[in-house]
Amino acid sequence: MMNNRTSHIGTLLLVIASVALLAIIGMIFGAHLGLWEPIVGFGYVRNYLNPIGLSVLTLSTLGFISQYVTRNRIGVIKSLIAMLIGVGLIAPMLHGMMIPVKRAPAIHDITTDTTNPPEFLVLDDTRTGAKNSLIYAGEEVATIQKAAYPYIKPILSNLSATDAYEKALDIAKGKGWKIVAEDQKALRFEATAKTAFFGFMDDVVIKVTPINNQSRIDIRSVSRVGRSDRGVNADRIVAFSESFNL
Repeated sequence: MMNNRTSHIGTLLLVIASVALLAIIGMIFGAHLGLWEPIVGFGYVRNYLNPIGLSVLTLSTLGFISQYVTRNRIGVIKSLIAMLIGVGLIAPMLHGMMIPVKRAPAIHDITTDTTNPPEFLVLDDTRTGAKNSLIYAGEEVATIQKAAYPYIKPILSNLSATDAYEKALDIAKGKGWKIVAEDQKALRFEATAKTAFFGFMDDVVIKVTPINNQSRIDIRSVSRVGRSDRGVNADRIVAFSESFNL
């Protein structure tokens, strides 16, 4: 029968697991707090998440076995909680092993119009933290995009161009994008969007084209850093299109 005496081992393991969890959370959201650039936090997580998680899981498993053998109920519970934290930390790795994620192409500039992509007229290569250019790379990138994301298409709307522009602007604001420039006469605006976890900044331009009494909406989304965007820009365009078509 297990006893309820205090467990120093269980407490230590729980402290270690909690510190490890807080450290990983800090790595993920550090950029939001201004501690480092998003790419730095991303690198920390890529390099340290799995080793930290495996270490926590190993130590807590050994502690669980020890506390179970000595019949320390409190120690067993604390060790089990630490084990669960360890499992949670390595969950992304386990998920990737069971369901391999399709590797995103090495591009970071996605647009609904690869022939005549919307241009950035206000945002430029001096924007904060930018390593990538806003000049479209041309047919090579267009070919890769078409193969990887054939579903990225312009939005064709029954709304007038003016109404479509206002709706697009409202959706962008609703998604938390920071509007950098808007031109109602030209039916275009530029904005920056921040990713939820690491806080990467991406730049977006939206252009509306009148087609009789209807309209066409084109979107272009570009990452400031990184050769590959891991599909973020394509996902952003899809999400925006779905919101517009609701």
